[in-house]
Amino acid sequence: MFKKGFFKTPMHQQFDYKPMHYDPQKEEMKKRLKELKELQEGGLDGTKARISSGIRSGHLGDQDYRKKILQRSNITLISVIVMLIILSYFLLSVYLPELSKFLE
Repeated sequence: MFKKGFFKTPMHQQFDYKPMHYDPQKEEMKKRLKELKELQEGGLDGTKARISSGIRSGHLGDQDYRKKILQRSNITLISVIVMLIILSYFLLSVYLPELSKFLE
């Protein structure tokens, strides 16, 4: 009785797995039908669906626009890097001699 109460062995766990068939084409078709249904509906949900689908596929529509935006982003990045290099050169040329005098 004493041994049975304190040292009880746990029961095994059962695994209930039911395999199911996955058809990616069917899932994609259901997803597209659902999106089309939301787009055709009026109201707030339809508007949200239109906006989100436009954002998702926006870069696929106009490659020239995407290139222009990417080029503008790269030019901005390069200009910021150049400005930081010029600023650091200026600060080092002005304050490095003073700093070296201070440390000596």
